[in-house]
Amino acid sequence: MTSAMALQASDAKVVVWDDDLEARERAADAGFILRELVSKTSFKEVDKLIVSPGVPYLYPEPHPVVATASEMGVPLDNDIGLFFQAVSSEGFHGDRNPSTCVAITGSNGKSTTAALLHHVLKKIGRRSQITGNFGNGVLASGIPGDGEVMVLELSSYQAELASKLSPDIAVMLNLSPDHLDRHGGLGGYFAAKRRLFASEAIEKAVIGVDDPEGRFLASEFAGRRGTNSIVRISSSATCENPKSLTFYTKKGRLYETCRGTIHAPVDLRSLCGLPGNHNLFNACAVAAVCRILGIETSQAIEAMSTFHGLSHRMQRIAETRGVTFINDSKATNVASASRSLQAFRSIRWIAGGRAKEGGLSSLNDMVFNVSKAYYIGESADEFAAQINGVPFEICGNMATAVAAAVRDSREGDTVLLAPAAASFDQYSDFAARGNEFAAEVRRHID
Repeated sequence: MTSAMALQASDAKVVVWDDDLEARERAADAGFILRELVSKTSFKEVDKLIVSPGVPYLYPEPHPVVATASEMGVPLDNDIGLFFQAVSSEGFHGDRNPSTCVAITGSNGKSTTAALLHHVLKKIGRRSQITGNFGNGVLASGIPGDGEVMVLELSSYQAELASKLSPDIAVMLNLSPDHLDRHGGLGGYFAAKRRLFASEAIEKAVIGVDDPEGRFLASEFAGRRGTNSIVRISSSATCENPKSLTFYTKKGRLYETCRGTIHAPVDLRSLCGLPGNHNLFNACAVAAVCRILGIETSQAIEAMSTFHGLSHRMQRIAETRGVTFINDSKATNVASASRSLQAFRSIRWIAGGRAKEGGLSSLNDMVFNVSKAYYIGESADEFAAQINGVPFEICGNMATAVAAAVRDSREGDTVLLAPAAASFDQYSDFAARGNEFAAEVRRHID
């Protein structure tokens, strides 16, 4: 709806369609023309089809509307592409104090990283707005003003289809298998993320090098734009690069190196809103972007100390009788769930949902802190068969799982929702799943 409203405000003639009846009714109430775009004749006067991120445009098979548009030669785009076209035509930078766009992508941590960067900028008095895959749609945000930093979270769906991508700073955190059905495999998924770095408009890149794809992308970008154009980041000391600026975390500390010189480490362990090594890596990424923006690392870390985290991402729901309840419903894949499992001790683990491609075998090395697992959703039996050596209970639904975990918990335990699966078997999205977990926890402890 946001894209349609923005286009209508620019005097474009807009026709809309949604498979959902309620969405169509809302569009009609807002005065939009509805047209079921399934026949070839319905596209005769259509100049461009703007596709919502949830609509498959190629794999596992294109939506019928997209398929017809492609057959008729109608260009495809999304709100991100429209945004960058708009800022290019209207002038992205102010005359006196340039604005800056920071685009952040990655398999895990991009929402937290984007929100943390926005928080730091606001805390130190820099004008900032956050948009994209986070909060309001990008076309509802407007063109950034003089001196403003636009923090743009980008999903692989958004990056792959956007006709134009031209941020000033591009950030790639990591890559692990996810959304493989939508991208035709891991290679297609990486290609979607990699598109963000293709534009010659990008002045600087921050790239995580813990994955082979990240190391390749960093070397490729440095080859095109020079070693001074890139900052490598890592969750270990593996990215000490004598030719470029690097940031890495190790044992709870942030290290910064420049041309082989290691600066005094900064202790990150007091950042209560960023639990777990993966969140310290997110802080590392933000520190790297801040350095590009001319913000000292110490100033950035001080601002991070007041960040309280995001809902459904390692969110502390409650603590009672020595038992802590953590909602990490956003841990929808194996990689993100493994980070949660490494962040706590004596875990009562609630997991399951709609299983993703690739299975859970890699999690068997991460469950050493799990006292018992409580499996839910359509993959409950599958999860129980794949996780070895962990006592378990097939619970089926969230209410049963939380009740069982509360019943079994002892002082020092953490009841952790880290599903390692999609939510769509039982919920509209991960937030609805996390909200039910929080409600059930409060029902048992209040």
